[in-house]
Amino acid sequence: MSSPLLIGNSLVALSEPGGRGALAATLGSEQITFGELDVAANQLARVLAQNGVAHGETVMWWTGPALASLSGMLACARLGAVFAPVSVLLDAEAVAQIAAYVRPRLLVCDSERLDAGRSFEGVAVLAVEQLERAASGMAGGSIDDAAVSEADAHILYLTSGSTGQPKGVLVSHRASWLRSAPDGSAPGVAGVLCTFPLYHYGGWHYVIEAWLAGTAVHLVSRADGSEVTTAVERRRPEAIYCIPAVWERVLATDGDLASLRYADTGTSSFGDDLLDRLAARLPHARTRVLYGASEAGRMAVLEHAELADHRGSVGRSVSHGRIRLSPEGEVIFSGPAVMNGYLDLPEATAAALDEHGYLTGDLGWTDEQGFLYITGRKSEAIRTGGEWVSPVEVEAAIRELAGIADLAVIGVPDPQWGEIVCLAVVPQAGHAVPTAEQLRMHLSGLARYKQPRLVVEVAEIPRTTATGQTMRKAIRASVVEALAVGR
Repeated sequence: MSSPLLIGNSLVALSEPGGRGALAATLGSEQITFGELDVAANQLARVLAQNGVAHGETVMWWTGPALASLSGMLACARLGAVFAPVSVLLDAEAVAQIAAYVRPRLLVCDSERLDAGRSFEGVAVLAVEQLERAASGMAGGSIDDAAVSEADAHILYLTSGSTGQPKGVLVSHRASWLRSAPDGSAPGVAGVLCTFPLYHYGGWHYVIEAWLAGTAVHLVSRADGSEVTTAVERRRPEAIYCIPAVWERVLATDGDLASLRYADTGTSSFGDDLLDRLAARLPHARTRVLYGASEAGRMAVLEHAELADHRGSVGRSVSHGRIRLSPEGEVIFSGPAVMNGYLDLPEATAAALDEHGYLTGDLGWTDEQGFLYITGRKSEAIRTGGEWVSPVEVEAAIRELAGIADLAVIGVPDPQWGEIVCLAVVPQAGHAVPTAEQLRMHLSGLARYKQPRLVVEVAEIPRTTATGQTMRKAIRASVVEALAVGR
């Protein structure tokens, strides 16, 4: 066994052959070995310490895709500092709001965002290029991490929350390790391709998962079809996870994906035909459906052998946790990988964590074998005429209707019914928007109160960038506004 790579106070053992000389990560033509990463992390840690970063302090990291983010995360872990990656899709005003909330000891920016970062009041800013230059002159030997506890916060994942205000998900060193160690993509894989950005939980999950398996993680600058397939052709990874929207982009290419032995998906809903097309394009790969959240990590897995008999399910609980349902059908997950809480938000933390575990906000049901089926979001459920309607259930019934490019089901206010079911639809070119009557004929097997009473054409269905989840609140707001204007 070669020298271990230290992540906080968790050891990632690197098996022979390769050891410290083995490839740890790539991005385009750039690459770094485990040994080089180990040294770079120690060097960066010393520079951060010189800039006042100590145990319990937070480092906000606001850069585009770069291998430096990997050594930056490790450097923070070795100091016992909290690493807080921030989305590059946010404008300066939004990041300034996050900085005011997080109160970082240091903000690290790339050159593109440096001027904006320097405009933030009361925040010390360092350019990542400056950080790397200073680090190159530092000793690369190990950092004394005796003060770091497995319960200490490791990473702060930032979400906008339902109110639009930032929420910081605090994840401990132990939770980071547990989330990625068990139920991983596959034991013994040669390379994992990560399609998530490194400001998202999913990105760091796959980075750490690859390293815990002693293999390389291959990053992409953006998750478009050509870049992902180019990375697969160049690096020949054996495992990949793509949200359904990214798989659609990848399947639209004619790239060589033959190296892939594991091709997973999940996070947002998708039609059965995606699994069929994956099987046709990747006949030698195994596909699993995964279900998780920043607050709890991976919660459930539907294995390849279970796909045929449990279509629509997200699987059964991972080995380190337990899934149960509240009397209202809300999915609750308990286990040691759940977050510490939301940073400085006791009320939000109390609403998300109780004595039973993490309250996901997802609604679902389980069959007699324990397979979980998600029916929608608690906050997005439609209350019409005293009945509850799951938008996801209605969307699944409509999705295969000819002439529809994209769709979302929402509830809009109605004086008689409280809310009515509304279909927001993007028609395919050359196709008309279906009428409510046409939908009723197509949905004859669905209870009448679940069938859309209103159909609205929209230019697009807004979705979250990293996970492709439908932004129903934004759709509802725009539809309600348009209906008010039209009256």
